[in-house]
Amino acid sequence: MTPQEIFKSIDTHFDDVAQKTAKGQELLNKLSTIHPADIGEFLLNSPLEYFDSIFAQFPADLQQKIFEHLSNSLRARALRMVEDKQKLVFFENMAMDDISDLVDFASNYELKHYFSLLHQKDREKVVDLLKLKPNSVGTVMDLNVVSLHQSATVERSIQILRHLEPEQELHRTIYLTDAHNHLMGQIGLEDLVLKSPQMVLSSFMRPIDLIVKADEDQEDVAKKMRHYQITSAPVVSKNHLFLGAVTDKTLVDILEEEAGEDILRISAVTGIKHTYFETPFFKLFFDRGSILFVLMLIESITSHIMHHYEALLIGTLSLFITTLVSTGGNSSTQTSAVVVQGLASGEINNSNIKRFLRRETVMALCLATLLGLGAFFRVFYLSGKPFAASVAVGTSIGAVVFIAVILGCAVPFILKRIGLDPAYAAAPFLATGIDILGLWLYCVVSQAVFAIF
Repeated sequence: MTPQEIFKSIDTHFDDVAQKTAKGQELLNKLSTIHPADIGEFLLNSPLEYFDSIFAQFPADLQQKIFEHLSNSLRARALRMVEDKQKLVFFENMAMDDISDLVDFASNYELKHYFSLLHQKDREKVVDLLKLKPNSVGTVMDLNVVSLHQSATVERSIQILRHLEPEQELHRTIYLTDAHNHLMGQIGLEDLVLKSPQMVLSSFMRPIDLIVKADEDQEDVAKKMRHYQITSAPVVSKNHLFLGAVTDKTLVDILEEEAGEDILRISAVTGIKHTYFETPFFKLFFDRGSILFVLMLIESITSHIMHHYEALLIGTLSLFITTLVSTGGNSSTQTSAVVVQGLASGEINNSNIKRFLRRETVMALCLATLLGLGAFFRVFYLSGKPFAASVAVGTSIGAVVFIAVILGCAVPFILKRIGLDPAYAAAPFLATGIDILGLWLYCVVSQAVFAIF
């Protein structure tokens, strides 16, 4: 049976699974043959009663494998179901930052009990992580990274790695420390094969390209790692003590998280800390509704502008309001998206801002000319409207496009300068502002054109 067929059978015969009948046990045996990630996804998308019944019946080793693929809320639920011995197994295989994420889904009593199960050193690590600000690299770094003493020999290092291998994942880069856990250098995993067994690690260790502090922003660290084209960077404390590393897996997680946050901010939605279904409905409703309500009130300014210029807009000019507004909004959104992408990738930075602004100013002039002339010919030749109205529409659209492009490339830099995410520049706030500005400019330009002609 395929995984989908097994899932469907469990849906159909869930009562058998819950009551632990022969049919239910047969289905559970089939389910246990599937990859733990697929089982975790099935449980995540199923009713909680499924999780409570199915997860409890799995053997401890399978529970551990599935636990790694569960959401934070289901992990907290799983911890309530198992004995302390199994809880400790879960904790020993969790990254410290994952343990700290359970704070939002466990009571104070449960957290106190969980902390009592941890070793003192691990408790101190979790407490330190909770003190770090959100999105700092220390909250997402891999703590289970092997480090070796710089004075160890190749032969001794291999013995240590063989001993640690079941508990800690080996990475291609191995960091070297001194007796006080200060970071000294790095070697490659392949060096332990190529070098003589009696050689001391410090004799062939290499300098580290990038060392990051635990309180650095994770997005900034990801940019630096891409700039230096590295997939692992050590993380140190303020005293230069080795804490862990940003590994290739962590880097992918950071990039995925930051990309997701940018997508939400582009749509004027505040970042969701947990998954969509773990976030309370009314929190989502408040976050999204409050933004939309504010934008609606701001957008109402256009009605005052239209009322003020009511006599001017009656007739021909009213036909092209939507064209002007949409063209200006599209221009600003397109430009800000280019800037946000460039800032995110590091292609646009402090060293080339002036060059970028000069290039976008020329782009604004070219786009304004193209769209302005296009609008003029469309109104005059295709719609057969008066020459004055055609000039008014064409000039207004050209002016709006020019301003929209300039604001679209300037606002992200302004937001970054004041400490906000540039992705907000591509949000509806900018488009709403361009709508208001465009309509006002349309009325002012049209009034001036009609006065001339």
